[in-house]
Amino acid sequence: YSIAWRYGLDFTELAQLNGISEPYLIKPGQQLVLIKPQTLPPAITSTTASAQPATAASTRQAPATTGSLSGETNRHSTGVGTSANILPAVADKDVNWQWPTDGKLLNRFSSGDLNKRGIDIAGKIGQPVYAVADGKVVYSGTGLADYGNLVIVKHNSTYLSAYAFNKSRLVKEGMQVKSGTKIAVMGMGKDNQPMLHFQIRKKGKPVDPLRYLPDIKD
Repeated sequence: YSIAWRYGLDFTELAQLNGISEPYLIKPGQQLVLIKPQTLPPAITSTTASAQPATAASTRQAPATTGSLSGETNRHSTGVGTSANILPAVADKDVNWQWPTDGKLLNRFSSGDLNKRGIDIAGKIGQPVYAVADGKVVYSGTGLADYGNLVIVKHNSTYLSAYAFNKSRLVKEGMQVKSGTKIAVMGMGKDNQPMLHFQIRKKGKPVDPLRYLPDIKD
């Protein structure tokens, strides 16, 4: 999941390209093909992907307008399971989104700006960060550069959400979480400002979170 996130890829397609099935077990030193072989130059595609991948990634892990945000929905949910079962595929409309925290919106999404592939929400150090929908924690760590303490939650086969610059993480990989579960506490973001950097990715591609989250309340 973290490799797919780093390169903006759909984790299911990345797994298929490399013949890896659930639960997507990989080994240290293993090389992964990142693009379809037919898109490579002829001189490269003559070599099998399994023997000498032309474009591969190390499996080592390396992350406007202002308004008040409301995130009070289902904040009393406390259940965090430890089941590692893969979530069943569900329709996109069945994802019920909520805000990940309260605060001021610092910026809006811009697909062309690497620093704005999500939204930044200002707050206070130690402020609760919540899961925006039911899902499974697929990444919890500090291995992705530029994201600090990062949590990634898989909601279904289409959507992932990410919570960056946390002071601390309260969940581990494989845990099932409910919408409104406290998964982290806010830390210091870029420019030494307390904030949460939040992203939603659809099939591996960053999308505007404001298209999915409930409307901002005045």
